[in-house]
Amino acid sequence: MMKAKLARRKFLHLTAGVAALPALSRVAWAQDYPNKPVRLIIGLPPGGGADIVARLIAQWLSERLGQQFIVENRPGAGTNIATEAVVRSPPDGYTLLLVNITNAINATLYQNRKFDLVHDIAPVASVNREINAMVVNPSLPAKTVFEFIAHAKLHPGAINIASGGNGTPGHIAGELFKMRAGLDMVHVPYRGAAPALIDLISGRVQIMFSNLASSIEYIRAGKIRPLAVTTASRAELLPDVPTLAEFVSGFEASGWSGIGVPRNTPVEVIGKLNAEINAGLANPRIKARLHDLGLTELAGSSADFGKLIADEIEKWAKVIKFAGIKAE
Repeated sequence: MMKAKLARRKFLHLTAGVAALPALSRVAWAQDYPNKPVRLIIGLPPGGGADIVARLIAQWLSERLGQQFIVENRPGAGTNIATEAVVRSPPDGYTLLLVNITNAINATLYQNRKFDLVHDIAPVASVNREINAMVVNPSLPAKTVFEFIAHAKLHPGAINIASGGNGTPGHIAGELFKMRAGLDMVHVPYRGAAPALIDLISGRVQIMFSNLASSIEYIRAGKIRPLAVTTASRAELLPDVPTLAEFVSGFEASGWSGIGVPRNTPVEVIGKLNAEINAGLANPRIKARLHDLGLTELAGSSADFGKLIADEIEKWAKVIKFAGIKAE
């Protein structure tokens, strides 16, 4: 009996050791990560705010981890081409995705996707929030949000609201405002935010929801008038401009971005990347650069970022369905 107990104990000890081997090897592998260049894929063209953020994070990770993190732009299909490329990549931590609000919008906007964002992309870390502003042409007789709402209700269907394109964050934010304030305005989509802002300045359209990175210089020059920012709190760049939530209770429509990887990427790799990205967001140089772009750092755990993505998908699904928005 004693021999049987000893044999069983030895067997259990050995099997426990064998079971621990994969975990130990994963930890060792993660400690060695990365040992070759890493791609950070972004579904937008070079030069925009998201591209600048991606390159800022890639440079930081390159410096910290001793391997090149290379930004690869794959625009098209509203970021879906880039997302699908990452979904189909090996889950080894060598292909990353810049995830942003557009991905959350697309989860409802595009019905024929070949992937599910929540199921197929594992969240690594959030990076930033994007401050947007409700801006109008100065000729409009409204200097506050309340005055604008009153004016719009007196002239239903007569006010044109511009955006950088159908289904873009600016468009969806405008639809949320229309929904919450009960307004009838005509959506005018453009091929990008730049031409939309030009027509806003000229008076061809009267209102737009624009990120501060694109519109701050026009605001400072007095070419457009900010009525509110759409974040939950006021912006450092425009401290005297109220939040839209001060007029429309609970309104929030900020952009955001972060890093994701293919599902089944080792948790040790995700944890390592999360720690390094959060260290970067605490770095004064990176914080200052983000603030220059009209962005605020958004540190947190991978679980925090996963919750943000899920919450945003649910939030914007309601707006897209209410407004009947379809992908072009």
